Formats: sequence, C-alpha cells, structure tokens
Amino acid sequence: MPSTDTDACVRSMIIMASGDLDELARVVHPQAVNREARSEPPACRGTGPAAFAATARWLRAAFTDLTFDIHEAVADGDLIAVHCTMSGRQVGPFVSYDEHGEVAQAFPPTGRRFAITHSHWFRTRDGQVVEHWANRDDLGLATQLGWIPPTPAFLWRMARARRHARRNPDT
Repeated sequence: MPSTDTDACVRSMIIMASGDLDELARVVHPQAVNREARSEPPACRGTGPAAFAATARWLRAAFTDLTFDIHEAVADGDLIAVHCTMSGRQVGPFVSYDEHGEVAQAFPPTGRRFAITHSHWFRTRDGQVVEHWANRDDLGLATQLGWIPPTPAFLWRMARARRHARRNPDT
C-alpha cells in the first residue's frame, strides 16, 4: 500500500496513464466510484478497480504518451486535491457517451499533441481511493487537438467516426 492517502491518489493517476492496470487494486477501493464516468463507456460506470481500468483503457485508446505531471497535491482529512497537467497525443478516436451509454460524439484522431490542466479530487478510505471527480480544461483540449473550430472536412470525419463507433461499440 502507498504510504499516504495522497500517495495513493497520485499513484492511481500514474497507473491510469501508463502503468500496469492490475496495480489499481492496490490503490482503488472495491467500492470506489468515478464521478466523471457519466460521459465514458458503460464499463467505466461501475465500481472499483475494474471500472477505473476501463476508464484507463478508454483514454489510452484515444491518446498515446499519456502523462499526468503533478504540480501540487494537498489533503484535508479524507479529501485529496491534485493539480496537474495531462499531456499526450491523439492517435485514436475520442468517443464520448450519453447517459444511456450510447455513442454521443466521436472525434477522429488528429495526431496532435496536447497539454491541459486538471484538478482531480479524491476521497479516500483505508489508504485507497473511494471517490474521484475532476475539473478539466476540455475547451483547451478541443482547441489544441483541432476539434474546434471545426472545418467542413473535420465535421465530415467526425460524422464518419461517430457512425463507425456506433456500429462497432467495442473498438
């Protein structure tokens, strides 16, 4: 087990980006929930390490060289806040989902790099993450990856990517 609750939270982020997903069981509680999973694939909406691993696989399918550069991490009781920069390169479609788990949007790969700031919030119990939510710079991500302002060609590619994702939900 990590030595502190803060270490567990930071370690969970590192594992999500590039680590061995089996290691999540050491830092993510079996009843942990990810409050950000509402726009992620249905497998991400469960609890525990398996749901967090599903989120990691979803992110890794869209982005390579994914890293979280941790700037600060602070604790107040069981509440941990982590300020960081997430960076990587988009190599696969980034697919978002609606509340029913259906494909809402698919942003085709651009090959571009990005670096955006996040604030991640965690609750911990017994040295493990039990809850996660985040504030992300989604506008910065969309701008850096060339999703906005959309060109007519990119809108066409989005429509094709969305159609492909709806026909092939497991890819």
